[in-house]
Amino acid sequence: MRQPARSALSVMFTLVLAGCAAQSGSGGVSAPATTADHSGAAASTIAPNPNEFTATGDLKDIHFDFDKYEIRPGDGKILDANAAWLKANPRNLILIEGFSDERGTNEYNLALSERRARVTMTYLVGQGVQADRFTVTAYGKERALCTAHNDACWAENRRVHFLTKAQ
Repeated sequence: MRQPARSALSVMFTLVLAGCAAQSGSGGVSAPATTADHSGAAASTIAPNPNEFTATGDLKDIHFDFDKYEIRPGDGKILDANAAWLKANPRNLILIEGFSDERGTNEYNLALSERRARVTMTYLVGQGVQADRFTVTAYGKERALCTAHNDACWAENRRVHFLTKAQ
């Protein structure tokens, strides 16, 4: 194949893949392309050390439907309560961890988990929580809460989890 034709084919293939990636998952709320860390700078792609953050019983996990990253109405109420706690505790930084179930490729699950974490952050920012307090990370199917291979277990693993750290 001649070079110009090969280049054109390569560009078309890339555009098709980008279009497919943009349409997979859900048509839910879109999230920003980057998050901010506590300094206000763009967050790095390197996940923070989760050992620096701790769980608090005041922040509840939310869950997602299979292959989706839309926030369900019941989970919106949970996020509203989480937002109220976060606004009442402004000196806490927040690590939002996204997870998926075991079905799908590692790459797909990591991307879906990140979308879940980012849409959650976007929701909380919309409720008045400062964006520069958040860090987002995705684990995909790693760190599963439940390891059985059934629908109930998979539903438990499709979640976003919150950890905090005092500034």
